[in-house]
Amino acid sequence: MVRITEELVRKKSEHNERLISTLEEISLHQEDIERIEHVQSWCRDLKILLLQSNLIARLENLHKLKRLEYLNLAVNNIERIENLEALESLNKLDLTLNFIGELTSVESLRGNYNLRELLLIGNPCADYPHYRDFVVATLPQLQNLDSQEIAHSERLQAQRQLGKHRAIIVQRQADQAIERDEQRVRVAEQQAALADQCADIADEEERTRAFWNAKSEHCPEIRTEIARRHRLGREKHEPQSALPQAKRQPHLFAPCGRPYNLNQAKLPFSFQDEADHYSLELQVYRHLDTALIDVDVQTNYTRVTVKAKIFQIAYSEEVLPGESTVQRSQTTGHLMIILKKLKVNEMLTIKRGTRAKGATGQESLPLRGAVDIANICPPDDLPDLI
Repeated sequence: MVRITEELVRKKSEHNERLISTLEEISLHQEDIERIEHVQSWCRDLKILLLQSNLIARLENLHKLKRLEYLNLAVNNIERIENLEALESLNKLDLTLNFIGELTSVESLRGNYNLRELLLIGNPCADYPHYRDFVVATLPQLQNLDSQEIAHSERLQAQRQLGKHRAIIVQRQADQAIERDEQRVRVAEQQAALADQCADIADEEERTRAFWNAKSEHCPEIRTEIARRHRLGREKHEPQSALPQAKRQPHLFAPCGRPYNLNQAKLPFSFQDEADHYSLELQVYRHLDTALIDVDVQTNYTRVTVKAKIFQIAYSEEVLPGESTVQRSQTTGHLMIILKKLKVNEMLTIKRGTRAKGATGQESLPLRGAVDIANICPPDDLPDLI
């Protein structure tokens, strides 16, 4: 049984930087999921939930999704519409190609006042006589049924015949329920006979061929078994490794103990060297939770861990970790780190842009950087070095 796990949800939420608490849309289709769980507790702000092409047998655990507007459960094993009354923002519901036979269960959607579009095509109930008239009359808020717009005259006519049509549908769905019970028993017997037949076959490929050659009915049990066989086939042909490869650990220090500069997360940054401090601005993701950021200030390097990825920068002068400050902008999300130096660098104390007067009384140009002593001409009487 494939379950909805936190790892799966985070994997499908990469468009939201793997944050699930603020997620508004998620696609969990074609995962062989058999039960809806956890989503309503982890992602309460969801507006779009895509669960098509799975093995879900029941509508459940969705009542906390008050903002959900679009729910897609096409191609699943659902047999009844239920537990959707609390979805007050639901606008579109797709239940195409399921096994819904209890058509009167659409009456549970009367309280979903924002529901405008419903798709039930491909279900057994869609073949009932007066199916469309019954749904149109039962759900007056609907504007579109099975991708066909509902006309006002059609609704008025359907409402006049609602009582008569409902009686016919109740009888038809009772007959279908009996047929479904008989089908369950019949399919269980067929699966037991097939299991006995495969037990006498020693070759695994022959057993698999016997399963695929056997006749089967279109029902939830067979869909689940086919999905299980497909999953086993994929696992068999996938390359198997004895042990999972360990992630390469980055080298943070040289053999002599000197810290390396490292930027695993590839974050843009700026680093300024001032007279009495260093300033480091790290452009972390704007919507990233601050709890996922860890800052470690040492005397000769600073390490910032962002979602388990390391940013490390070394500096030439020692700093005072206890007097350094770390702040994060509420508008941009950038991280600003001020590293107080142990000793003030006197070479950087000259203020840029100031002008000093020389001996002639004229203003001299401001100093710009260090003097290049390699270009100073020696005096003529300087003796040669011995």
